[in-house]
Amino acid sequence: MKQLFFIFISLIFLGSCNVFNKYPGFSKTKTGIYFKLHKIGEEVAPPIPSNFVTIAVKYTTIRDSAFFSGTRTFQLTNPDFKGSIDECFLMLSAGDSASFIIDATNFFTKTLQTKLPRFINKGEDIKIELRLDEIRTAEQYQKDKEDFLKWIEDFGEYEKTVLGRFIQNEKIDVDPMENGMYFITLLEGTGKPVEAGDLVTVNYEGRFLNGKFFDSTNKRNQPFEFVYGSEMQVIGGIEEAIGRMREGERALIILPSELAWGEKGSSTGIIPPFTSVIYEVELIKTVPREFEE
Repeated sequence: MKQLFFIFISLIFLGSCNVFNKYPGFSKTKTGIYFKLHKIGEEVAPPIPSNFVTIAVKYTTIRDSAFFSGTRTFQLTNPDFKGSIDECFLMLSAGDSASFIIDATNFFTKTLQTKLPRFINKGEDIKIELRLDEIRTAEQYQKDKEDFLKWIEDFGEYEKTVLGRFIQNEKIDVDPMENGMYFITLLEGTGKPVEAGDLVTVNYEGRFLNGKFFDSTNKRNQPFEFVYGSEMQVIGGIEEAIGRMREGERALIILPSELAWGEKGSSTGIIPPFTSVIYEVELIKTVPREFEE
């Protein structure tokens, strides 16, 4: 019976959309969003604006070149315009996963309020893969947050002890910033400082305090390019560090977990919860771009 119910719900969902479109296998909403359901969860009711959701998200170009992947918890808002990514969030229930195709220019200029990156052409779409893991009311989110902070207090103190021992053993003599980041300049940059909306190209290597590498653009021979200041592009600590750099600069940054992968760790499972990490970042290029009309 439950399976028939889910099939019935999905047929209603699909029936409300246009059948003919330019992306085979995708259905289309009245607002122009293309979508394909991959999995229907146990819950039926979708979230509403003001709910907090935890969503696994992956952004790719229409040619399937990924430029962001991660899990984020945030509060939903009413869509600002037709065909926005906010509509995609509101179409899913807990446990659902789906792919969406939306207009790239609207996503970057209206949702992220930044510039269209160089690797996406004007008039193109982008593909977004979403999995909605959890829905909470604002009241539930606040209570869970307070309870969780009490529960993790000991874990946070342990991380501080491990990080403090590392700083002492490595004889690092720079003072941490107010947020706990250690920023060590390895090579001064001579180019322009980074500003919000700039298209930046960076190389980075990430490793644990024990020296083991977990990610490296150098080893992939593929620098990472993103729009600085865009939401959900890089972890907070890296974005803040790049904002302190000039083109051509290379720096070593040590990040406590709250500036890196937090209390949950990375969505891939590579970075455990409450894990301080080290990144060596090189700001290769900074390109200011004007909005295209």
